[in-house]
Amino acid sequence: MTAAMKIVRIELDGRSLARATADIEHERKVAIYDLLEENFFEPIGAGEGPFELYLSNIENRLVLDVRRHVGQGTGGQALGQVHLSMSPFRKIIKDYFMLCESYYDAIRTAAPAQIETIDMARRSLHNEGSEILRERLHEKINLDLNTARRLFTLICSFHMR
Repeated sequence: MTAAMKIVRIELDGRSLARATADIEHERKVAIYDLLEENFFEPIGAGEGPFELYLSNIENRLVLDVRRHVGQGTGGQALGQVHLSMSPFRKIIKDYFMLCESYYDAIRTAAPAQIETIDMARRSLHNEGSEILRERLHEKINLDLNTARRLFTLICSFHMR
């Protein structure tokens, strides 16, 4: 995978984030680390990267501010913003959070088979949210499934309590 179609820097708007528990903060950090380690990110018509991505949630809209990376500490060359309504994600995020809560409770007290069942359901919803993200972005930004999964985790982090 070429560095030309890759996110090399990602930032979340702190004003958009919900206050986080230790588990949620850990999920955010892991998603960012994994995303930066391996991703495929191709803004349609933007040419080669690498890219920087600034995510925020403004008035129930997800804002993806895409920039071309031009060097350390420079902030990147603005390429444009993609605005997505959060409405299509609302139910899946709510259901995903309920399963996450059940999962975190289960890993502390439940039998392994129970934990595995909840985790499979959680992963299935996560995949569904990732596919919705890919569909909504398909004419603006090409993503592979793993990149979409990690971005979906970060989108959820705007709503995690």
